[in-house]
Amino acid sequence: MSQLNCLNGLSVRPVGRAVASRLGMTRRDWRRANLVIPAVLLGVLLSWAGRVGAQAPPASAEPAAPAPAVRPAPEELTEAIARLDAAASSRNLRDVMRLFSRNFTHADGLTYDTLSTALQRFWQPYRSLSYQTVLDSWERDGNALIANTTTTITGTRDINGRIVTLNSVLSTRQRYENGRIVSQSVLSERTEVSSGDFPPSVQVQLPAQVLVGQSFDFDVIVQEPLGDRLLLGAAIEEPVNAEGYLSAAPLNLELLSAGGLFKTGQAPALPSDRWITGVLVREDGIVQHTRRLQVVDDPSLITTPPSAPRRRLPRLR
Repeated sequence: MSQLNCLNGLSVRPVGRAVASRLGMTRRDWRRANLVIPAVLLGVLLSWAGRVGAQAPPASAEPAAPAPAVRPAPEELTEAIARLDAAASSRNLRDVMRLFSRNFTHADGLTYDTLSTALQRFWQPYRSLSYQTVLDSWERDGNALIANTTTTITGTRDINGRIVTLNSVLSTRQRYENGRIVSQSVLSERTEVSSGDFPPSVQVQLPAQVLVGQSFDFDVIVQEPLGDRLLLGAAIEEPVNAEGYLSAAPLNLELLSAGGLFKTGQAPALPSDRWITGVLVREDGIVQHTRRLQVVDDPSLITTPPSAPRRRLPRLR
């Protein structure tokens, strides 16, 4: 995976020692910040179940409309989803893999063996994990069952005495045959990882799909006033493939001249999925947000309206 070079943003400059000192970073922290920060693609690893526990929606004066009812699903399907949630939450790899066919295929290139390896690496550092899945829709295809699901994954881990919180929401489609998942594709994905006393609250703007060769905006906007605090950030784009589940990409932090990341990218010439990640570091917390961008060659596949015009924030003083 190569570092993002197609996203061009506002003027930035590399992190220096004086900046690091103001942020309370040690010499070791400063060196690590300029060398590598793993791209967090954690939630994707268990996307077979769809999305996991979503973040609480913002308060609204109007009550939320009830979700459309899903016609009763076969017991074998609901039981399989419940077993996956329970086994994944308890990190029981043996029970999880029993629900996958040995011939399992994934649109991202994962196989039965690479999925098992990726899960082990993902689970290992977490002190707690929770998986919650909702069945969005289902249908029969001969003797097979096709399920669209939404899964929420939440978890915490400890990195050098700092608590890191994970919240990932995924939508996927699975094909079940004889009670096992034989194939899967990810429909949408967002993962947020945060740490610190008051990690930045952010608004993320990225289209769900773009046409091949089309330019797109990726904005990660801090919602709180910055005042005289410094803000570091970086963005990276990676192709979605099996290798991305098993390795981390380098990410160089830079001193931002505005209250967030404002990047413009260029979609590749061929249809594919991309991981787009933004990281923001402030003296009181860190947030890292990853979303999946689908690059398509058919305008009828674009399901989201064009993004709103960019909101430019005041420059740091």
